[in-house]
Amino acid sequence: MHTTVEHTLDSPTAALVDDWLTTTETAERLGVNHSRVKQLLRDHKLLGAQREEGFRIPAAFVQQGQVVKGLPGTLTLLADAGYNDIEALRWLFTPDDTLPGTPAQALLENRGTEIRRRAQALAF
Repeated sequence: MHTTVEHTLDSPTAALVDDWLTTTETAERLGVNHSRVKQLLRDHKLLGAQREEGFRIPAAFVQQGQVVKGLPGTLTLLADAGYNDIEALRWLFTPDDTLPGTPAQALLENRGTEIRRRAQALAF
């Protein structure tokens, strides 16, 4: 699991996310075992962060028994743009008036193409 300093969540970023899941809760919602959740995190198909109470994953990333459509590709683009996990969380959950809402909300609303376009533009 991620335990380095760069993966420890700061208070302002933590406040952007309303609901967090443990890895066990995430596994239950996805219908997979705990090891599979760890693999999804390692493969950057899912994103979480170390909080005071332990490692947590935004509940918004798991909907209807699946990882939100478009999230893995968006995470890849953000990593390619040089974003670490905390910076990616901050970008995904920071309100953007031009969307409207947050990039995470846009992914939930199946507006992933626009979000991936914006994430790709960050690299330039």
